[in-house]
Amino acid sequence: ADDPVMKRPLGLAKRLRNRDVGLLVLGETGTGKEVLARAIHQSSHRSRRAFVAVNCAAIPESLIESELFGYVAGAFTGARARGMRGMIQQADGGTLFLDEIGDMPLQLQTRLLRVLAEGEIFPVGADSPVKVNCRVIAATHQDLGQLIERGAFRTDLYYRLNGATLRLPSLGERADRQHVINRVLTHLIDQGQLPDVRIRADAMSALLAYDWPGNIRELENEVERAALLCGDEERIDASHLSEKIAGPQ
Repeated sequence: ADDPVMKRPLGLAKRLRNRDVGLLVLGETGTGKEVLARAIHQSSHRSRRAFVAVNCAAIPESLIESELFGYVAGAFTGARARGMRGMIQQADGGTLFLDEIGDMPLQLQTRLLRVLAEGEIFPVGADSPVKVNCRVIAATHQDLGQLIERGAFRTDLYYRLNGATLRLPSLGERADRQHVINRVLTHLIDQGQLPDVRIRADAMSALLAYDWPGNIRELENEVERAALLCGDEERIDASHLSEKIAGPQ
């Protein structure tokens, strides 16, 4: 809606969507960092090519190198006979979204820096580089400045990634919470995940008063749960909400 805290990151994202500078999206878990990254990709000149999302915290450290950079045939025991294109190569021409970049091991940070600086990758076991052209958007909920001070994140990689910073506010900071609640409900209905339900005034008051430590992700879970509990009534009231939000009923 017309939230003043959201105006700056959204305005900056619109201005930079067709500029291939690195973008660093900061915000608490659940604030919608990947949603913003996808929106930037889909509205950019790269929209016809792939958007590849990588959660750096979810891939085991033993696999992240081959997952990101791929490998050639026979690179290691258990490798596919024809090799594998890594996620960076899959994003060629499109956008590579590196979520939780603060969890990337230092050794791989060095290799990622080469990708950003030279526009090429070395698949595991390869003798020559492969050219790639992808836009990189990175995101984290961590304080990268503190990670740099501890020696856990490379300063040069930080400045390569951080052509511009988009900082997303927590849901509790936003003045347009009612708009967000209604949009989340509409989205879930349009996606066929929920029946056509509405939120009554008592439930809306409780939702607006809650501070949402889990942000939009927590809101989605709460709305989905409440809609399923209301059944055929087609109206979510306070009795359908969690006790932490509506209090004892």
